[in-house]
Amino acid sequence: MFSTSSIELSESALKRNIRFLKNSIGPNTKFSSVVKGNAYGHGIREFVPMAERCGVRHFSVFSAAEAHVALRSLVRDSEIMIMGDLADDAMEWAIENCISFYVFDLARLHEAVEKATKLRMKAKIHLEIETGLHRTGLEGQDLLDAIDIIRRNPNKLVVEGVCTHYAGAESSGNYLRIQGQMHRFAQQCEWLKNQNIDIGLRHAACSAAAFVYPDSILDMVRIGIAQYGFWPSKETEMHYVLQHGQQATDKVKNRDPLRRVITWKSRVMSIKKVEKGDFVGYGNTYLTMRKEKVGVVPIGYSDGFSRNLSNLGHVLVRGRRAPVVGVVNMNSMMINITEIPGVEVGDEVVILGKQNRMQISVGSFSDMTRYMNYEILVRLPGETPRIVVK
Repeated sequence: MFSTSSIELSESALKRNIRFLKNSIGPNTKFSSVVKGNAYGHGIREFVPMAERCGVRHFSVFSAAEAHVALRSLVRDSEIMIMGDLADDAMEWAIENCISFYVFDLARLHEAVEKATKLRMKAKIHLEIETGLHRTGLEGQDLLDAIDIIRRNPNKLVVEGVCTHYAGAESSGNYLRIQGQMHRFAQQCEWLKNQNIDIGLRHAACSAAAFVYPDSILDMVRIGIAQYGFWPSKETEMHYVLQHGQQATDKVKNRDPLRRVITWKSRVMSIKKVEKGDFVGYGNTYLTMRKEKVGVVPIGYSDGFSRNLSNLGHVLVRGRRAPVVGVVNMNSMMINITEIPGVEVGDEVVILGKQNRMQISVGSFSDMTRYMNYEILVRLPGETPRIVVK
């Protein structure tokens, strides 16, 4: 209640996004909401129940730690899948709680058999296949050995899916590489079927792949950044617009079919009049060329507002853009409110999102800082309050 800023999550925006995405992938494909990275900065605790109210019943996380938060946040009978880290005693906990997890090496598969035997429960696994990303995934003799282990332990293992991940579907520069991955994955799935392995759900597509490579939409898709209202890249957005023509504008000319779920707000903490010829803030990076009025906002780089935005960033105050002046501090920044009449201490400051008819986008941040929108979002501190609004 005493936070210097807050993050609002729009449930209506999320509902529209999920409806749009489900229409795009088709009725026969399962939708998995990717909530890794604290739900891309939106907050797992707040986002998961909101997504459930919007019809989501499957969530993908990176680690057991994230799965634990997601599990405690569920209000419906939804599924959770761990795509990455599962260290120490976490596997036993995952099996006990019917949480599925990726298997990308033999050690994890052996451990799954051991824990399932101990618990007298089946471990729900997804076989990750190496197709060309060269990060994690089974291939060659390891894949053959994995199949043998699965065959010998039908009462301990259930294969819920077979998956892979593409090496940068958001960029056309990776086109040939991803086409090769898609081909290899299809071959491996067919081979597994010929080995009489029930492979469950085939899944490979992320947000970008679902838009750019429709053939990658299989039995399930793992949608991350698009559900939050952001395109994976400008290239992905342009590809969608070119492929769908006027349909891409959501029946309104030039209207983005994705709605931003997040709005980040703070307030004006202090106002100071600065004479012409004075420097503002640390050092000498900003010199006033006239009498100016400067507002102080209690947000800095410790709150996720990059120091690289010093003298570059903007915020919204009273529906107008206010430029950041001087160096962004650890806990505060200064904004020029000279041209914005009537600003008072306590006035709302929008750091990300809309205010009246104006908007500050994550894209504007990433363009100025050279961070991807993914990076900007996940840098938002977990302790900043998240508030669900309609």
